[in-house]
Amino acid sequence: MTRLWTTAAFLLLFVQAFAQFTDSTHYYLGFTGTGNINKTNSADSYILNNSFKFGVRERKVSLNFSNSWLYGKQDQKLSNNDFSTSLDFNLNQKKTGFYYWGLGNYTTSYSLKIINQMQTGLGLAYTFFDDGNNQLNLSNGILYEASKIRLTDTTSENYQTYRNSLRLFFKFSFGNAIVVDGLGFIQHSLNYSEDYVIRGSSSLSFKINKWLSLNTSLKYNQIAKTDRQNLLLSYGFKAEQFF
Repeated sequence: MTRLWTTAAFLLLFVQAFAQFTDSTHYYLGFTGTGNINKTNSADSYILNNSFKFGVRERKVSLNFSNSWLYGKQDQKLSNNDFSTSLDFNLNQKKTGFYYWGLGNYTTSYSLKIINQMQTGLGLAYTFFDDGNNQLNLSNGILYEASKIRLTDTTSENYQTYRNSLRLFFKFSFGNAIVVDGLGFIQHSLNYSEDYVIRGSSSLSFKINKWLSLNTSLKYNQIAKTDRQNLLLSYGFKAEQFF
């Protein structure tokens, strides 16, 4: 946690210094901290879900870097230790219409039995509308995936595949106080018919002020290759700043 806050502070200073070079570039810095705790006389469990995002946008080009870490225990036994980092870019992005995107993503997940997973790809996206407060976007493309998964406690498997990645993103604001957003992926393997990945997340935020919100999030993941899935409902806060 200390390392995460140190990184956030460093990037904040970096953004403030770099923003002096040009007025046409816009930056985004965000941190979300959520979780839940359940403790009774006979059992206890907790989940911590943290994410960090840094974005740069200049006219029709944008770049986004994000990290997320999910950690949890149930009755003193590890239930989640899931980490994901991604870097994506959009080219020729407009308020509406088509544009190009690229993605690089690394994931490791105890709960989904993923020892490590690397995905890279390119595709085409379409923005139906984007006025800053409301946005609807659909994209599709081809990803190359190289993974190592855990089959049992003592055995693992390495495999590669190409996937078709269909993605939907939405964001809606109600007044200046409530924001609902969501992101969903369906990724079918082009090599194996029964191999697919489903990922989805949504959040509801209530703004306290310009940069701080109370946040409730819902996440779902399903990996057919490992026959694993997880569902997480958590609540906490979201801090974000635009430059």
